Amino acid sequence: MTALRSDIPARLDRLPWSRWHWRVVIALGVAWVLDGLEVTLVGSIGAVLERPDTLGLTAGEIGLSGSVYVAGAVVGALLFGRMTDRLGRKKLFLITLAVYTVGTLATAFSPNFAFFALCRFLTGLGIGGEYAAINSAIDELIPARVRGRVNLAINGSFWIGAALGAALSLVLLDARVIGPVWGWRAGFALGAVLAVAILLVRRHVPESPRWLIAHGRADEAKRIVERIEAEVEAQHGPLPAPRGFVVNYTAARPNSPPMRQVARVLFKRYPQRSMVALALMISQAFFYNAIFFTYALVLTRFYGVPEGSVALYIFPFALGNVLGPLLLGPLFDSVGRRRMIALTYVLAGVGLALTGWAFMQGWLDARSQALCWSAVFFLASAAASSAYLTVSEVFPLEMRAIAIAIFYAVGMGAGGFAAPLLFGLLIETGSRGAVMVGYCIGAGLVIVAGLLALRHAVDAERKPLEEVAPPLASETGGER
Repeated sequence: MTALRSDIPARLDRLPWSRWHWRVVIALGVAWVLDGLEVTLVGSIGAVLERPDTLGLTAGEIGLSGSVYVAGAVVGALLFGRMTDRLGRKKLFLITLAVYTVGTLATAFSPNFAFFALCRFLTGLGIGGEYAAINSAIDELIPARVRGRVNLAINGSFWIGAALGAALSLVLLDARVIGPVWGWRAGFALGAVLAVAILLVRRHVPESPRWLIAHGRADEAKRIVERIEAEVEAQHGPLPAPRGFVVNYTAARPNSPPMRQVARVLFKRYPQRSMVALALMISQAFFYNAIFFTYALVLTRFYGVPEGSVALYIFPFALGNVLGPLLLGPLFDSVGRRRMIALTYVLAGVGLALTGWAFMQGWLDARSQALCWSAVFFLASAAASSAYLTVSEVFPLEMRAIAIAIFYAVGMGAGGFAAPLLFGLLIETGSRGAVMVGYCIGAGLVIVAGLLALRHAVDAERKPLEEVAPPLASETGGER
């Protein structure tokens, strides 16, 4: 095709924050709210599902159901991530939300463990696809100067969903409302209702102009940007002239790059970036899934917390996780990615090790254990969110979604699948020392990942995506 010089990235990056940006963030960021809702519902009702008048699951089966959910997310990320690069961001963030809705609604009708696990897999399938499609769209629509803080805040919204899931379980499991036998089913059904409402809102989010221009649809991209600019101008007045990065597209194509080219970019052009991304994703996945999928089991088995009161302990935990990205997020744009990633990862690992030691020594009760976890995950939430930020901004546009999917899949497959199953088995031993071994593994992984990031991560703060990683279809996108 004829060479095309595009200022669309600069036009998007120079926009002041507006109501339009808020709508995009709310419509797309709900993916993490839904994930938090799902994970917390299972975590909060874990003890309830062990009852013979519900599903009669064992602790090992509850841990396995968490692993099955993660396996679905891994498959969904790879399947829908590839489709996101090929078909566009918008089509896929509508499709993946529909898949999630069907999966979580079906979960409410589970008659036994096999059906429950199958529904958890389907729900995870939708959520995994959401991560690839949503992270791509958000990074390509949000101005570079605030990309870090916005991305971290959106990823941290997982814990808004967690608090919502805890509140739902607390109310629905109350015998005065519905009770444990039917309350857990109602919780999943309400999650599906929320998803349908968000599906209606998402229809108004446009396709990524960056994706369109890279796929030879320059006129369509221009029209979308002009509509966005008109809306922002109506709120803020005349816009400044775009400055900065202009991309020369010389090989825009209708299809996504072949996997052979994706592998070459990951392992030959950007091997250090790939190493850092892999370490960040595996360590945070193990760290989080190890603690959270078995949160209820620790409280009920070791501290004697009544199953109906487990959700109360989610709130301080969720609060720390929400505040971490919100308060620390701006530092990722000012202090910088590399330093803040290393700081949050290493301190989170040290915090978990110290909390695990206090747990093993019997120095904590249920309340102090929850408060310690809240402090640790104030740091860990910002750290984990920065992992998703890293994999979404350091690879070229045409393969952004599949790159997110690959690192998410490997990270969750290695860390997320193994952790719930391992911790479920460790908790079944009834030994605090055995559980402490799991905590030490998680702490060691994130500390090593943080040190790798300090040495090899990219200083991507406040830079256009096209400067961080030139598109494959640009003149500046040669091997380097």
